[in-house]
Amino acid sequence: MTGRDGFSAEELFTQTTGWAYNDFIILPGFIDFVPDDVSLESRLTRNITIKVPMVSSPMDTVTEADMAIGLALLGGIGIIHYNNTPEKQAAEVRKVKRYENGFIMNPKVLSPENIIDDIDTIKTQYGFSGIPITEDGKLGSKLVGIVTNRDIDFEGNRGRKLADFMTTNLVTAPQGVTLSEANRILRESKKGKLPIVDKDGSLVALMSRNDLLTNRDYPLSSKDARKQLMVGAAISTQDEAKERLEHLVEANVDVVIVDSAQGNSIYQLEMIKYIKNKYPQLDVIGGNVVTAEQCETLIKAGVDGLRIGMGPGSICTTQTTISVGRAQATAVYRTARLASEYGIPVVADGGIATIGHIAKALALGASTVMMGSMFAGTHEAPGEYFYDNGVRLKKYRGMASAEAMEAGGSKRYFAEDARIIVAQGVSGAVVDKGSLFDYIPYLIQGLKHSFQDMGARDVKVLQERIYSGELRFEIRSGSAQLEGHVHDMYSYKEPTYM
Repeated sequence: MTGRDGFSAEELFTQTTGWAYNDFIILPGFIDFVPDDVSLESRLTRNITIKVPMVSSPMDTVTEADMAIGLALLGGIGIIHYNNTPEKQAAEVRKVKRYENGFIMNPKVLSPENIIDDIDTIKTQYGFSGIPITEDGKLGSKLVGIVTNRDIDFEGNRGRKLADFMTTNLVTAPQGVTLSEANRILRESKKGKLPIVDKDGSLVALMSRNDLLTNRDYPLSSKDARKQLMVGAAISTQDEAKERLEHLVEANVDVVIVDSAQGNSIYQLEMIKYIKNKYPQLDVIGGNVVTAEQCETLIKAGVDGLRIGMGPGSICTTQTTISVGRAQATAVYRTARLASEYGIPVVADGGIATIGHIAKALALGASTVMMGSMFAGTHEAPGEYFYDNGVRLKKYRGMASAEAMEAGGSKRYFAEDARIIVAQGVSGAVVDKGSLFDYIPYLIQGLKHSFQDMGARDVKVLQERIYSGELRFEIRSGSAQLEGHVHDMYSYKEPTYM
């Protein structure tokens, strides 16, 4: 055979055209292993490795403690947003660090004055109905009862108060109880829920028999040296970030992202140097950047990782509004190639809408991918579900949308004190994707199949093949892109996840 099919990444991504993920296809490799042989372990930063290369975006409709806990249990990591006070952001980090497998640290709670219809609403939104009742309906208040399905199933008047139905003869466990001891109490009591209370009888956590049965083991979980779940947080480049950083370090955050829409700035350089001088043990991811020159500047400033992307997100309008940025596939390849020379991993941020896009980002040199819209519709994302024309949705907004910037997101765009705010994103909604605990395993398995078809057993092998030229690519015409998706059907049903 005299020639090879396709083109190397270098041949493809050093042209005058910027390419997006849908513009190219990866040619198949040789298969001598099964999907379950694939390892997706990869580096988030110079010093942090995770089992699943998935990171949630620091957006206020994507990542708070529930998202970060779920992702860490499943092998990824969540980055807590900073559209809040320093104390609130640090509190979200603490929830993740204090999480113990099997305990619900932030359960839904109601008061005796709530009505049965409030239980029905929680059941519709979250799928469970065993609700602890405290004096004022808040966690940390004195526990006075619990309401389960069997207490209210046959009551026709859903407007009656929970005080009339709650069970007050409770089996509880003390704060600090071990998982095995709590499990024993649950088993012997034959109850579905076990409230955890402090010495004053105030509710501090909840344990569920169903959670123990379905989520008892997470072999891929991302944990630090203390065996606590890992979590990251975003900060701005402004002076307020220094106080915020102090709170985050006290909460034992594992990594911080210096969050700027355009990361090649004196403000980011000064913040990176400040962090590395004051907290040398703390890993720092810089960005966002899209060129090799930008990467080199941040690497020389001391970053442990780079965040790549300017304008490819589904809710981002930066490239249209500001006319600055870069096509994401080209940005990932060009920056990852430079960063690999320094041993610095890159996070491909934005433009991910399918499993195939995750595979392509990794095949261009990214070590992990950061996703917003892919996670925004899950149960673990912040916000409540609502219905529009019978479709169950959750709110999702860009941090450069007018709505988010009014709430504090303008810090990311150097616009906090601007008299006129120019939005670079939109607000909208995404379809319910269910729980992370069903969704992430699906993404993982699909990604393993992609690696098998590419002929790579792990991320390290895949990326060696990128730079050797062994991994081959082709540009797809518009017709090829249509051909590669569902076509010529009168009707069809899309799978639950695409």
